[in-house]
Amino acid sequence: MPIYEYVCNACGEEFEQLVFSQEEVIKCRSCGSADTTKKMSAFALKCGNRFVGTGKKASSGGCAGCTSTNCSSCGG
Repeated sequence: MPIYEYVCNACGEEFEQLVFSQEEVIKCRSCGSADTTKKMSAFALKCGNRFVGTGKKASSGGCAGCTSTNCSSCGG
């Protein structure tokens, strides 16, 4: 069961969704619209002090200048 990234075409909200079936209707968590589009996701893994696949340097707290450990919160 993969997690996919979506964007809502009605309100612009970006969100992740665990998908159980290809027939599942994905609705926006913000506005409830089913007019969503699956985003192209990039694979990356941390290797030393770099994220392989993105070219970004890894920091101890999160993204450069960000104290969050969850990059989906800052778009990094």
